[in-house]
Amino acid sequence: MILRRLVRAQAILVAALIAAPAISLAQTAPLTQSQLAEQTPEQLAARAASRAANRNRPGPWWSAVSARPDDWYRTDEGRRITANILSWQDASGGWPLMNTTNEPFTGDLSAAGPWGTKGALIKATVNEMRFLARAHLATGEARDLQAVRRGLRFILRNQYPSGGWPHSVPPPETGYERYATFNDDMMVDLMILLREVAAGGDFQALPAEDRLAAQAAFNAALDFILRSQIVVDGRLTAWGQQHDEVTLEVRPARTFEPAGISGGESAGVLMLLMSIDAPSPEVVRAIEGGVDWYDRSQIRGVSVVLENGDRIVRPDPDAPPLWARLYEVETNRPIFAGRDSVVRYSLAEIEQERRAGYGWYNQAGAAVLARYRGWRGRRAGLPG
Repeated sequence: MILRRLVRAQAILVAALIAAPAISLAQTAPLTQSQLAEQTPEQLAARAASRAANRNRPGPWWSAVSARPDDWYRTDEGRRITANILSWQDASGGWPLMNTTNEPFTGDLSAAGPWGTKGALIKATVNEMRFLARAHLATGEARDLQAVRRGLRFILRNQYPSGGWPHSVPPPETGYERYATFNDDMMVDLMILLREVAAGGDFQALPAEDRLAAQAAFNAALDFILRSQIVVDGRLTAWGQQHDEVTLEVRPARTFEPAGISGGESAGVLMLLMSIDAPSPEVVRAIEGGVDWYDRSQIRGVSVVLENGDRIVRPDPDAPPLWARLYEVETNRPIFAGRDSVVRYSLAEIEQERRAGYGWYNQAGAAVLARYRGWRGRRAGLPG
């Protein structure tokens, strides 16, 4: 969500950068949801622009680095990036949400990413661990493996007894940041990493007890997924963006994110479930129920376009199917909300800043349905 929001708001951000080239610390300081609701569209655009302009904002650096051969980690460049990543690991064992490869952390907070230097679970930590595990295999540097172990302990320590992880760590006593979250595919990302750790591979140098602990954490998270799948009138559907960490009930997040069934994050959950070898009957039921929900929740006959900084839904009989980001649990109707938290049933009814600044529609369901056809074929012994 964080990265997608920056991309989708590009037109607004460019305008804001031109209008306000000097970025102040006040524009990037954290605000509560009630404070954000009181900000003007210009103030919100300036905040988003300042984050987009940050030189160490998050980016997909691992996709490029992961293709490098082992020899590269022994080069000057490889060792420099290794040192940079090590320097950003915080005292908790995690890494902050930012690009940790560009430069070392020397204590200069101006080099931090948009969300500061605190260790995070959302789009953070997992790729730093992958990098350092591979660097250790290539160089034998003990410090790299030690950092990986600290990162693993950070993930394990912050897992709830119910199997989920909070949006923010440490979780606050109140607020959406404490809920177990699927947002930004966080839980899926963590589970994929834990499965890699348990399997050995690049993590083969970890002690056996670490790999066993990773497998146990994966199993607990899988149990959370199975138990938190939303049931409506006795029928399995999908998952919310976040769930209560104890009762597993679907919960709201930010002011414009009401509690609902997620047509976005649920796709990643189903993709993960369909990647499990020899799935249990419970996993198969969860997949079948989730795919059935995606199939019957398609939105046809419309397209969503961005024009003049605004997102508009238009009739389009030739458009491919879409899915809403959020659906009302009881009715399965697409729902929308502005910063006033009022649930509405049309994108046009919320303010322009939220229409353009959030991903209300997606095509994630198309990939789910395509993967399911192959998955079902393989289970039936048919060509995938």
